[in-house]
Amino acid sequence: METILFLAHVEADGTLSRAARETLSAAVSLRLALPGASLAAGLVAQGDAQAAADEIAGCGAERFFSVCGPEFGIARYATDAAAAEQLVRSSGAALILAPGTVRWNRCLPGIAQRLSGRVDTHVTSVAAENGAPTVGRWFYRQRIEALLQRENRPWFLLLDPGAATPWAGAASHAVLEPIAVEIAGNSLRTSFLAHKTPRSDQQTIRPEAELLFVAGAGWTKKQADGRPHLADADRLILEFLHRAQASLGGSKSMVDLSGEGQAVLSFMTHLNQVGQTGSTPRHPKGLATCCHGEEPHVVGWRFIHERRAINLDANCGWARGKADVVYVADAFAVMEELNRLLGARRELPTAADPAEAMLTK
Repeated sequence: METILFLAHVEADGTLSRAARETLSAAVSLRLALPGASLAAGLVAQGDAQAAADEIAGCGAERFFSVCGPEFGIARYATDAAAAEQLVRSSGAALILAPGTVRWNRCLPGIAQRLSGRVDTHVTSVAAENGAPTVGRWFYRQRIEALLQRENRPWFLLLDPGAATPWAGAASHAVLEPIAVEIAGNSLRTSFLAHKTPRSDQQTIRPEAELLFVAGAGWTKKQADGRPHLADADRLILEFLHRAQASLGGSKSMVDLSGEGQAVLSFMTHLNQVGQTGSTPRHPKGLATCCHGEEPHVVGWRFIHERRAINLDANCGWARGKADVVYVADAFAVMEELNRLLGARRELPTAADPAEAMLTK
């Protein structure tokens, strides 16, 4: 009989994040798949965790634990680790599921070591096979998928955001069991000063966006008139990101140009890179522009459900079964028209237009 512990941080507004609810969904499914398994929830909060516990009271958990206090409000290894360790010990859990956030990815491997357990990060699926918990994980930059089983307990599983459907159930009243955690004075040496975030028009990475827009190196090349048009590329892409609230990705070729001293898009950084040596986003839709669709880049699109591309080359990699739709056209002209249509849609929100069809079809 396995005891499953769902671990999550409570957000500043007293709710659970989407990544946390996705992990809860995986934990609930695993409990149902394992004979005799039980589920517990462990919440870490700066203030009161009651609202968050009530939000998930219908998940089937038998016990709800909480660690609360102002010292748990910020990401700090010492306090996050202390809270997680006490929750695991108090619940007696053999399987611990947590969202693969920066905070949990940083501290849970250390807790696994303290408790003589094992940990697997970047988990993409959780199920039961032959009565044993089985997790799916990608290796070699998402080129090889493996299914893992372990006998060691406790086993910590960090689920990648976007790998499961968020749990949605009726709210009710949960009986919280507060857990006291003693924090030594030298564990509070890391302190919080202030939040610094870019302006909304500077934000280009939006994990929750419906659309991923990828810019390839072709945006920086000479165009039909024999000259590059970086200023126009900057304007077109930023305007589209703002109007469509899309997330920006880049090919390795585009990102590497900045390191070679060549002119690039002013807002493109290595953080935007998608592909074998970059990120693997999980947006429902993706639009690639001025990008050839080579395998090292396309491997980063593995979890994009609907793929479209704009390229002047009808024989590019996207046209060889890697995209659902390929527009053989000039990306500058297409994006100019698309931005115009999106602007018209904003002015006339009830009117149907081709831009909406292209983004939502």
